[in-house]
Amino acid sequence: MFYRENKLDDIYLTIARNIRKYRIKNGMTQHELAIKTGYSYAYIRRVEGPKCIKNFSIQTVYNISNALGIDIVQLFEDSYI
Repeated sequence: MFYRENKLDDIYLTIARNIRKYRIKNGMTQHELAIKTGYSYAYIRRVEGPKCIKNFSIQTVYNISNALGIDIVQLFEDSYI
């Protein structure tokens, strides 16, 4: 079995990509998502940013999935491989 040292980074990146994908699919800006979730625009920008250090919680992922109107599981799906 192939083990990647950065597996945790991979899941954060997958979630970030999916948040962006579903946000755009819903026609929302980062600012609109921030308002809908109660998080700041800067925080949403960091969550989505590919080069930003990720450390958001499962509760945050849940809140964002609710704001996007999707099941939380969809944010964990790795469709980029």
